[in-house]
Amino acid sequence: MGMTARESFRIGDQHVAPGRVASVDLPVSVLPDHTPVSLRVTVIHGRRDGPCAFVSAAVHGDEVNGVEVARRLLGQKALRSLRGTLLVVPIVNTFGFLNRSRYLPDRRDLNRSFPGSEGGSLAARLAHLFLNEVVLRCDFGIDLHSAATNRTNLPQVRVSPDDTRLMELARVFGAPVIMPSTERAGSLRAEARERGVETLLYEAGEGLRVDEHSVRIGVAGILKVLRHRGMLSGRGPVPGRPPLLARRSLWVRAPGGGLLSSYREDGQRVAEGDLLARVANPFGGEEVEVRAPVEGIVIGRAVMPVVNEGDAVFHLAEIERPVNEGVVLEEITKHLSRDPLFDEDEII
Repeated sequence: MGMTARESFRIGDQHVAPGRVASVDLPVSVLPDHTPVSLRVTVIHGRRDGPCAFVSAAVHGDEVNGVEVARRLLGQKALRSLRGTLLVVPIVNTFGFLNRSRYLPDRRDLNRSFPGSEGGSLAARLAHLFLNEVVLRCDFGIDLHSAATNRTNLPQVRVSPDDTRLMELARVFGAPVIMPSTERAGSLRAEARERGVETLLYEAGEGLRVDEHSVRIGVAGILKVLRHRGMLSGRGPVPGRPPLLARRSLWVRAPGGGLLSSYREDGQRVAEGDLLARVANPFGGEEVEVRAPVEGIVIGRAVMPVVNEGDAVFHLAEIERPVNEGVVLEEITKHLSRDPLFDEDEII
């Protein structure tokens, strides 16, 4: 007896047949000059049954690393044999993306606006549309983020500390660090979890910048998760070193205002008391040292050299197991350079 034909995937006013790829524009709003704005969703609807997943980027419009991750993901040959359905939204917050801004024109943060409402503010309407047309159609998802402008993050996956299923997916993703992180009210991750949609949050790089290491880790991690969930078959990326699991993290703040000179990079191990940076008086004279209060890994830092007293300048994670491996990001980058995923002549 033959297999039952798979149904088309309906989104908006379109039907995507099994084995097809389609870009669907969901109307969002109209700009003051009457230019229409839409939420573009690329639908990859596999011929065979499987889970439904989403990958989203630029919920904050200035976080362009995720946009590049999504763009490269859509070019992966492995997706041709996808089981199930993959919804990719490279730019959720079109308004912020066009204006190179984290926020919407009304200064609202989209990632504090879920679940939104059909007749609310612009942020509420966009949150409602994205949640109902994309997120709630899926079994799980991966939301791509970067640090705010003038900060950078070591590639890391954030999960709720009590969610064992998501912790497993985070380990599969394979970013250098897993950060247990409580969900914030109004965030996509919190609302999705409340509705039964498991969502990983990938944080990497800096706002308004594309970082090659962050992009490569992101693309590889998504493919690993899709393969782990049975949506892809065949040979995947070679397993690398296991991620480091953070117990907790803390920000080290500038003891005074001035010019910041940093001596540590993302991914480097520091011991308690190590010199992280100096803050200098721009008119000469005194320099104030910034030292590590704990042993850990640098998972984020300020890249703007002009700082005020109290500014957060280094983000340190305390790791559950001893760290003797040296520079975490350097190791994972070497691993990726040997991975067939990044060999242009290799078909995966």
